[in-house]
Amino acid sequence: MKRTGKGKKLQFTIYNLQFSPELKAIFSFLSAVGKPLFYLLLSFVYLWLFIVSLVKKIHLTKFNLPKKHPPSRRAKTILLYPQRKPLININLIAFLLGVFLSLNTYFLILDTIFKDLPSPQKLSKQEQILTTKIYDRNYQLLYKIFRGENRTPVKLADLPRPFIYATIAIEDKDFYRHRGLSPRGILRAAYLYLFKAKTTGGSTITQQLVKNTLLNSEKTLRRKIKEAILAILVEQKYSKDQILEMYLNQVGYGGAAYGIEEASQKYFGKHAKDLNLAEGALLAGLTASPTKFSPFGLHPEMAKERQAAVLRRMAEDGYITEEEEKKTKEQELKFAPQRDEIFAPHFVMYVKELLVQKYGEKAVENGGLEVTTSLDLNLQEAAQKIVNEEVKKLGDLHITNGAAFITNPKTGEILAMVGSKDYFAKDIQGNFNVTTALRQPGSSIKPVNYSIALENGFTPATLLDDSPITYQVPGQEPYSPKNYDNRFHGQIPLRTALGSSYNVPAVKVLAAFGVKKMIGRGKEMGITTWENQSRYGLSLTLGGGEVKMTDLAVVYGVLANSGVRVDLNPILEVKDSTGKILEKNLQGQETPVLNPGVAFLLTNILSDNSARTPAFGPASQLFIPNRSVAVKTGTTQNLRDNWTIGYTPSRLVAVWVGNNDNSPMSWVASGVTGASPIWRKIMDSLLINSPVEDFPKPDEVKEVEICTLTGTLVCNGCPSVKKEYFLTGTEPRFACAPEKIKEILEKKLSPTSSPQIL
Repeated sequence: MKRTGKGKKLQFTIYNLQFSPELKAIFSFLSAVGKPLFYLLLSFVYLWLFIVSLVKKIHLTKFNLPKKHPPSRRAKTILLYPQRKPLININLIAFLLGVFLSLNTYFLILDTIFKDLPSPQKLSKQEQILTTKIYDRNYQLLYKIFRGENRTPVKLADLPRPFIYATIAIEDKDFYRHRGLSPRGILRAAYLYLFKAKTTGGSTITQQLVKNTLLNSEKTLRRKIKEAILAILVEQKYSKDQILEMYLNQVGYGGAAYGIEEASQKYFGKHAKDLNLAEGALLAGLTASPTKFSPFGLHPEMAKERQAAVLRRMAEDGYITEEEEKKTKEQELKFAPQRDEIFAPHFVMYVKELLVQKYGEKAVENGGLEVTTSLDLNLQEAAQKIVNEEVKKLGDLHITNGAAFITNPKTGEILAMVGSKDYFAKDIQGNFNVTTALRQPGSSIKPVNYSIALENGFTPATLLDDSPITYQVPGQEPYSPKNYDNRFHGQIPLRTALGSSYNVPAVKVLAAFGVKKMIGRGKEMGITTWENQSRYGLSLTLGGGEVKMTDLAVVYGVLANSGVRVDLNPILEVKDSTGKILEKNLQGQETPVLNPGVAFLLTNILSDNSARTPAFGPASQLFIPNRSVAVKTGTTQNLRDNWTIGYTPSRLVAVWVGNNDNSPMSWVASGVTGASPIWRKIMDSLLINSPVEDFPKPDEVKEVEICTLTGTLVCNGCPSVKKEYFLTGTEPRFACAPEKIKEILEKKLSPTSSPQIL
C-alpha cells in the first residue's frame, strides 16, 4: 500500500495472486451487476427511512410534556409552535432522491439491455444468405454460388423424423415443453462452469436461433440477457415447429455448409429428406462444434463418438430402442468426396458474369437463384476430353492449348464451352477462357466478305483472278497478299476461291467493295469487337481484326439459319428462392441480316468437298461422307491461331488451337493438323446418332447448268459441265463462245497487277 496525490488517496498493489475460474466468474458477475444493485439497495434504505420518519412524526403530534418538569428551551419552542411545519422536509427529500436514483438505475439497466434489441419479426422477414445453383439443361448440378454461407432452405415437414428427434435429444430435450428458456439447462451450465470449470451449452434451440440470426456471438452478460429476452419473445411470436424449421435452416454444420440440406449434400451427397438414422445422428451432433466433431477433421474418430452420444440420448428419451441404438452405432457410414466440385467451369463463370450483369452481385451470391442453362454436361465432358487428348499430340508443333464451342444455331443455345484444354492446368493459364478472348480468326472470317459480293451481283461461278498484286497505301508499307500455299492459281471461280480459302482473291474482293462495308456486315452478323474502323485495312478479310469465338459462332449461325442471326442463349430459365420464374428463354433473339439465298450459297460452297479439294485434298478431316456439313478453316499468317468452324442445320462446332501467350506455332496444316482433327472428332460424336439433315434451298435460288471454264451457259464446245446455284436474276444469260473455250485451253491468262475481278 502506498500514498499518492498528497495523501488523499491510497493505491493498493497486489502481487502474485492467482484467481480460480470460479472467483473470476464471481468477480465478473459482481462487476456487471454490483453498481445497479447498490443503487437499488440505497433506494430501499431511503424508502425505509422515510417510512420511519413518518411514523415518528405521527407520534410527535400526540406528545405531551410532564407537568412537574419545566420544559427546556427546545421543548418550549416545539410546544409554542406545535402547528408549524418545517420549510424543508428532509425525509421527503431523501425519499425523492432515493426514488430518482432507483428510477435512474432502472432506466440504466433497461437501456443497457434493450438498446438496439432487434425485433423477433426479423426472423421471418430477414433476408437470408442463400445459395445460387447453376444446372445444365438436364438439371445436372454444375456449380453452387454463395458468399461465406452455402444454404438451401427446406421445410420441416420434408425432413425425416429420426433426424429431428436426434437434434432435439442432443440440443434441447425440453424443446417442446419450455417457453424459450430452460431453467434446468441454465443451472446445469452455471454449476459446471463455476464448480467444475467445464463449459457446456445451456442454451435452448430458441436461444441458439436468436444468437445465430438476431445477435452477434460476443460473450457478454448483456448479450446473454438480450438472448434470453428475445427467446421468450420469439416463443410468443412463432410456433415450435416454425422455430425448429428456422433453426435447422440457419445453424452451421461445418465449413460453408449452413442448414441441414447443404450439410447433407456436403457430408453424404444426398438430400436431407433421404437421411437415415445413422447419418442424421451424426449431423445432429455436429452443430455443437463442427470442427471438433467433423468426420473430415484432424480427429475423425470423434465424429463417431459424438454420433454415439446422440444415439444414447435418443434412447434415453425414448425416441429409439436400445437395440436400434446398438445397430445404428455399428452401421458403416459412406461419406461423399470432399471437394468443391465445379463442372464446365469456363461456362459456369461465363454464366455467372451474365447473371451479375442482369441481377447484381448480391442477388447472385446471396439470393438463392436456380438457374437452368442450355449446356449439355455429357457433351461438354466429351468435348473437353477430346480437346485435352488432341492438344497433347500437338506438343511437337509448339501448340499448348485448345478450345471448343458447340451451339444449336437454330436457338442460340450453348451446348458446350471448352475454354481451354484444362481449367486447372498449371503449365498454362488454364482458367483463361479462349472462347470469349480476342483472337485473330484467320481465313475463317472470309464468308463475311464474300456475303457482300454475292448480294452485289457476284455468283459462285464468277471468275476471280488469283495473281500477284501489291497495294500502295499512303503512310503504310506496301501490302502484297499471299496464299497459304505460296502459289497463285490464275482465274478461278468464286466457289473454289472460298472453298479452298485462297487469300489473294479475297483481298481483291474486299478492295472492290471496301473495308467499311465488311465491318458493317460483320457487326450485323454478330461481331462485337470491330469498333475502331481506322485500325483495319485489307488484311481484315484474312483475319486482321480480332474477334471472339462466341461471336464467330453467331456469324456462322446466320448462315445455318438462312440469313437470320440468333443471339447466344446460354440461360434457359431463372427462378428465385421461392420458385418464382424470373425469366424463361426458348431461344436467342432473332434478327434477319442476310438474304436467305446468299446464306444458302455460302453454306453450299462451304459444304462442297470438291471446292476445297484443290487446297485440302479429297479426303481431309473436313469431309464427312453422306452428311451435309459446311466447314471453314482459318490460320493466321503468323501461325498464332488455327481455327476450324463447321455446322449442320442444328449443330455448330468451333475449334481453336494455339498458345495463350500468343507465341507462334512451329507448323500447322489446316484440314490435316491443329484444330481440324479436334473438330472432326467432336462433329462425328454429334452426328453418330443424329438424323441426316440437309440445308433447305430457298425459292430465290435456282440451279443452272454451266460451263466450268467460263461460268456461262453451256455451248457445244464445253469440255466440262456442272450444275451451279444462282440467285434469281444473276444466272448467266448467254452461252460461251467456242473460240473463248479454245483460247482458255491453249494458254493461261497472264497475271494482273491490279485488283481485276472478272
